Amino acid sequence: MWDAYAERVDWNDYDAALFDLDGVITPTAEVHQRAWARMFTDFLQGHPGVAPYTDDDYFAYVDGKPRYEGVASFLASRGISLPQGDPSDDPAAETVCALGNRKNDYFSDVLRTDGVEAYPGSVRLLDDLEARGVKSALVSSSRNARLVLEAAGLSDRFEVIIDGEVAAAEGIPGKPQPDTFEAAAERLGVPTTRSVVLEDAVSGVQAGAAGDFGLVIGVDRGAGADVLREHGADVVVSDLAELL
Repeated sequence: MWDAYAERVDWNDYDAALFDLDGVITPTAEVHQRAWARMFTDFLQGHPGVAPYTDDDYFAYVDGKPRYEGVASFLASRGISLPQGDPSDDPAAETVCALGNRKNDYFSDVLRTDGVEAYPGSVRLLDDLEARGVKSALVSSSRNARLVLEAAGLSDRFEVIIDGEVAAAEGIPGKPQPDTFEAAAERLGVPTTRSVVLEDAVSGVQAGAAGDFGLVIGVDRGAGADVLREHGADVVVSDLAELL
């Protein structure tokens, strides 16, 4: 999907690019989708009569959110109530945190087995921005962001990383709140108005729209171009190479 407005994106107007990871830099969104589907499908086998988990549920309730919030959001959609539990919960337990931990185990299994390669168009944009002197930060809800970057060979490409671990440790509200993106811009030393948010998730473009950012670019990897626009994307592309 090409958005004609993307032709008018002038990177000279901006000093920082704030990238989401899954679905923007790397196709790990697909790994996450498989892990979520496996976890929720297994879990719902113990709840007969409840509508099964579908790919649409991923985009509606899970995509872009911190892991435990994604679990709680999906369970609420099915009218299922579980104790919140604690992040230290055994993945076999029946709590929100335990289900999140179970999903993370599945994700790690797939990542170790299959590995991950960055989208070529995303690497091309990173190269171009670096040559222009535009600073780059990674802003991800995932607690596995550094592991994914290492697997993709991109650990040294971002001056600042605000991931799920950093957000939890520092009490920074996650997407769809703008705080993680704002924290990244602040640590880069760039005003939000001179910063561009690049996101593939509805909750991510909502976060960008909720802040005073110069531009919000939606990357349509399945959420839908119209949906991304409706929730705050100024520009929608299907690949970051379209922004070169």
